[in-house]
Amino acid sequence: MPDIAYQRALLKLSGDILKGNEPNGIDFKVVARIAAEIRESHLDGLQLGIVVGGGNLVRGAEVEKAGVDRITADNMGMLSTLVNALALQNALERLSVETRVMSAIEVHELVEPFIRRRALRHIEKGRVVIFAGGTGNPLFTTDTAAALRASQIGAEIIFKGTKVDGIFDRDPVLFRDAVKFDEVSYMEIIKKGLRVMDLTAITFCRDFQIPIVVFNILKHGNFRHIVCGEPIGTKVIEV
Repeated sequence: MPDIAYQRALLKLSGDILKGNEPNGIDFKVVARIAAEIRESHLDGLQLGIVVGGGNLVRGAEVEKAGVDRITADNMGMLSTLVNALALQNALERLSVETRVMSAIEVHELVEPFIRRRALRHIEKGRVVIFAGGTGNPLFTTDTAAALRASQIGAEIIFKGTKVDGIFDRDPVLFRDAVKFDEVSYMEIIKKGLRVMDLTAITFCRDFQIPIVVFNILKHGNFRHIVCGEPIGTKVIEV
């Protein structure tokens, strides 16, 4: 068993990750691959909370453009995170990883309500806890939910799994000459308008001194490597 650099962490997964190369929906092969990566680090002793997005099913901003009011659109988006959470839970439990889904929106028949002390108890018992329902409030993104839950469970760091290798000065998908940052400060992200997390989430992480690592979770072994402290992706810290 390798030495891990962190005892407790929060993994943020966007809905875009879970849809793979499909235009929308869930690519269950991608979900299974991510679950396998999580399992390896869980077996190494990592205590883990996960926040899932829902943009692969319902993206609030796009629904709003179709004429749905903003609050309803965001509520639809928060509910879509429950679907993704259940898909990830199923994939993890098929690998014998004990998992709990806790939601900020109460759906008693399916998942547990989010209660901080209960979440901590699950994590201390070695269960992976998946947080769904965002913050439970419209107008806040799942990035903000990730920052909030990281603080609530005492996570040492937030790992943001993406499709790219870290944070770049511009979109690496559109610009081949985009430059990757190995390390960047919260203030640089704000000043340069780098697309990492929304401003509320970045400010929260800065105020509570929660470092962030942005990395490509679709590359096999990357998650385990960063859990072990290897310099993969881009680290966001106070410089």
